[in-house]
Amino acid sequence: MGKNDNQKVILVDDKDREVGLEDKLKAHQNGARLHRAISIFVFNKKGELLLQQRAMAKYHSPGKWANTCCSHPYPGESVSDAVHRRLREEMGFDCDMREVFSFVYKADVGNGLTEHEYDHVFFGNYDKNPVPDKEEVMDYKWVQLDKLKKELQKNSENFTPWLRIIIDKVISSYGN
Repeated sequence: MGKNDNQKVILVDDKDREVGLEDKLKAHQNGARLHRAISIFVFNKKGELLLQQRAMAKYHSPGKWANTCCSHPYPGESVSDAVHRRLREEMGFDCDMREVFSFVYKADVGNGLTEHEYDHVFFGNYDKNPVPDKEEVMDYKWVQLDKLKKELQKNSENFTPWLRIIIDKVISSYGN
């Protein structure tokens, strides 16, 4: 278990209005409780996306490749503040970020856990290598979007379910 696994998530309705709080693990075990989330996609000037490989100690999707960073805002924390906090905590840097879109998804992430999230998606730019927290991230790489798309089709089991769900929308939104 990671250091932030026992926190609360913000339950929301389909318009992202707060309707309560739930223990993070319980919300993922239940699977039916929609909650607020953030997904961060950081690109370099070559147009490569920074991916992280989730640490083996993560309570779901360990060892899977994911977007730059994902998490949940704390109760009372703005979505934007959560983006910057988690980018610093997980990847060891911060950069300007902009919200590009939001969407709702539901995905089985294994071990009896389900992500059901109202996900706020942010893009940023950064041209240095990260210094990830080893409790959160076991590896990282920069990848071109077209190569990532091909790899996702060829070896989807190596990637998180949410990255497989979101990649087409990210590709169509990048550069806009």
